Amino acid sequence: MSFWSPAELNANIIIFLNLAGAMLLGFVVGYERSYHGRAAGMRTYGLVCMASAALVVIAGYPDFWYGGRAIVPVALDPTRIIQGIVTGIGFLGAGVIMKEGFTISGLTTAASVWASSAIGVLVGVGFYAAAILLALLSAACMVWVHRLESWLPSQAAIVITIRFKKGFSPEEKTMAEMALRRGYEMASGTLAIAQSNGALEWRFVAVAMDKKLALPISVLSQDFEKFDGVESFQLSHARN
Repeated sequence: MSFWSPAELNANIIIFLNLAGAMLLGFVVGYERSYHGRAAGMRTYGLVCMASAALVVIAGYPDFWYGGRAIVPVALDPTRIIQGIVTGIGFLGAGVIMKEGFTISGLTTAASVWASSAIGVLVGVGFYAAAILLALLSAACMVWVHRLESWLPSQAAIVITIRFKKGFSPEEKTMAEMALRRGYEMASGTLAIAQSNGALEWRFVAVAMDKKLALPISVLSQDFEKFDGVESFQLSHARN
């Protein structure tokens, strides 16, 4: 049968090797996410990378489609296949991005899934060295760049939610001065005010003017317990 001809089998072996290589490179990128307990781990990255490679690599063997018995010659544009891959991965990446208030999580995972699909595309078109390099660079970026970020000067931010006692009316100027004395400043345009049953609730982002001098949230929580008029509060790091 034409499906088992020597030429057809050779094409299948080459495609298999491409898929296996893409899966292993996906594992390299996904291990860091799996190690840190993220929802998208080695399996997700391996599948994304391997599937991307599969969709691209089959475009290089149109003469072997349907056992080489295609009646009409197949004319393919690999760039359209790549465009479809990028669109599909965009939906997958959007599914891992979560937003809660001022905190956004999942951006690194979404970006690395997109990079994993690009690795698969490189494998599929035969740029093996470039695919290996991209996999190593992606893994190194996720493992070591956060250490560089912690060493470089930056401004840490925290989300502060304060619920005041009924009848208490806080002043924004007073809150800003309190934040400054503790090494923070209120980020402009982040203040949101809500009222429920006569009690006000303030929610805003405070940015550290110097991350080494600003008080940690464990110390800030002790200060908030002593504030007059505060009924309850919540402090959390603003991540994105």
